[in-house]
Order: sequence, then C-alpha cells, then structure tokens
Amino acid sequence: MTATLDAPPEVPLEPAAPPSPTKARRPRPLLIAGSASLSAGFVHAAAIGAHADHPQAARAFVGVAMLQFVWGAYVLVRPSRQLAWIGVALNAGLVAGWVLAKTKGLWFISGLDVKEPVQWADGLAAALAFVSLVAALMVALRGRRTRGLARPVLTYAVVIALVGLALPGMVEAGNHVHSHGSTVVVGADGKAKVVAEGPTQVRAYDPTKPIDLSGTPGVTPEQQAKAEMLVAATLYKLPQWADANYALSKGFFPIGDASTGDEHLVNWQYINDDHTLDPDYPEALVYNTRKGGRELESAMYMLPQGASLDTVPDVGGALTQWHIHNNLCFTDDPVSPHVAGLTDSAGNCHAPQVKLEPVPMIHVWITPNPCGPFAALTGVGAGQVKAGEVRLCDSAHGTGL
Repeated sequence: MTATLDAPPEVPLEPAAPPSPTKARRPRPLLIAGSASLSAGFVHAAAIGAHADHPQAARAFVGVAMLQFVWGAYVLVRPSRQLAWIGVALNAGLVAGWVLAKTKGLWFISGLDVKEPVQWADGLAAALAFVSLVAALMVALRGRRTRGLARPVLTYAVVIALVGLALPGMVEAGNHVHSHGSTVVVGADGKAKVVAEGPTQVRAYDPTKPIDLSGTPGVTPEQQAKAEMLVAATLYKLPQWADANYALSKGFFPIGDASTGDEHLVNWQYINDDHTLDPDYPEALVYNTRKGGRELESAMYMLPQGASLDTVPDVGGALTQWHIHNNLCFTDDPVSPHVAGLTDSAGNCHAPQVKLEPVPMIHVWITPNPCGPFAALTGVGAGQVKAGEVRLCDSAHGTGL
C-alpha cells in the first residue's frame, strides 16, 4: 500500500514591510545640539570685535566660533552617532575652558589670562555649549534609538528658542567689558604704578586712541566701563566749548585764575540744574593759558549744592576721585564771583569776601595728563579729597610727562 503525500500549498511571498518612520527620523536631540552650537558660535563671533585689542584672544574666539559653526551645521545635515561623540568632546572642552577662564584665567591666551566675573554674553555661550553637550551625549550613549523629546512640536519650539537667543547674546557680546590684567597697585603716596610685567599691558591714557582704563585692582568691569564711557562722551562733546568766546556767550564766567595756567570758566546756572556729568551742560570748563590763549583741556563736573563727598556717584571706583574746594574766598558778586583769596586759619573769609558752599567736583581731561584722565590740579587748585583718602595720581594711565 502506497501513501501519497500532497505538497504543501505554495505561500506567496509578501514584500518586506517598509521601515518604521520613527526609525528613519534623525535623533531629535541632535536638532537641539546643533542649534545650540550654532547660537553659541554666533555669540562667540560677536565677541571677536570686543577683544580686537588682544589678537590672541580674538583669534581664540574666531577658532571657537568656527568649530561651533562647522559642527553644528554638519550634525544638522548629516546626523550620526560619530558626530555626536565629536560634539560631546568639543562642548565638554568649551565648558571646561569657560569654567577655567572664570576661576583662574586662561594663562596661555593673552587677553583671557586673568579671571573675570561672569557676564551675560559669556554665561549664555557657556549655557548653550552645555545644552549642546547634554543633547549630543544622549545620542552618543543610546545611538539612533533615542527619540529625544516625545513631541516634535516641543523639539522645534526648543530649537527656535535656542536660535532666538543668538541675537541678544551677540548684542551683549559686542558690549563685553573686560579688565585684562591686574599689574597696577596704588601705593601709600596715592600713585598707581605698574609693579609687575605680565602678558597684559596697562595703557597710558591717550585721547587720540581707543580708551582702555584696564588694570587697576578693585575696579569692576562695570566701573571700568562707566569711567571709559564718561571719558568717551567728554572727548566727543566737550570740544563744542573749544572757543572760549562762545562759552562766555552761553553764560560761562571766568573766576580769575588765568595766571595759574589753568583757567576755569564756570556756568553758575548749571550747578543746580538737572544735568550731571553731562558735557553738553558742564558746570566748569578748564582752559590752558600757558601759551597766551585759551586751549580747552578739561571739563570740571560739579554736583548740585547739598551734595557731599559721601554722596558722590560711583563712576569708576578706584579710577576716579572727587574733591572739593573749602578754602577759597570769592568776591561778593551774585553773577560772576571771582577767586579773591584763601580762608583764614579758622576756615573763614573776611568781608567783603565770601565763602561759597563747597560741592564735589571731578575733572575729565581731553588732553594728556601725567596723572590720568580724572586727575585733579596741583597746588592751591588741587582742592581737598575725602578724609582718610590719599590724593590719587593714576600715573599708570597717565602720560608720564
């Protein structure tokens, strides 16, 4: 007996199922990593100009910006686990470098060799690098299996936010202030001197060159920026008073001290107005009379009556020093008082001379000065500083004349 086995029916072959759309997507964390890297690159690029006076620092920012641009753009176009690992290494190095710069300074880069406080722009760049590091690390550790955020809309919202941060970051990076170096000390005689040569050069104040008042210990970047802005505004606007006859026609009066070589023209109406440290409304103008004419050399800004050396505004910290004149006697002239002499041992003036209420004042020089841009005069014209202070001569930023 023979048994016959029928062949099994043929099963038609079905085409392979297409790959899941989810697996075909690029890992969403790399979208975030690349966008954060590009934004940080823009911030670093904007910082190049703010460090143009230190070529090594400027070149460092060029290099960092290029690395962030190239990696950020490439990982968006050709995402891969290998690129993710490169991003981890790049951003980890940048974050570590930022921490080192803020705690010790990057001693191998001139211009970044001294630690500085965290400012908004560099803090933002560091935060963007950290975000890029974390996002790249997610892909590097899990490969393309990671999907990042659960919702694509949320991913794209984060990307847009990161890119949007680039604009304010670039603006702030361009306004970055720095005090590259602390090689100056103020001695017991009140003179600021360079005591150690280092990679940072303290520059003398030269009205014809970019203003750089860095290098004075204890002066914060904000104080330095305020002092530099006051000098810049005075340099720009004070020359409108270069013609002494024009100043006289606008209410300025001489106080009779031309023989000293530094003549003051005072606008008594400006002392109690609403303008302070304003070169459009300077309370006093100082002219050099040593050559026979009147050459504008300085503004002397004065505070309103009632102010004291204890209430002066902070416009530069240790870079600036206010003074008063409490030993001068003037003629009894309500319109144009002149200096007529000095007070007696008791601090009084004898009639008909009068003693005016002393108010704090400060010079801002638009010509070179041996004691820097905020120097007071010498001799009788020097005035008096706050009790306990030593008169400042910032020879480090002076001309050395």
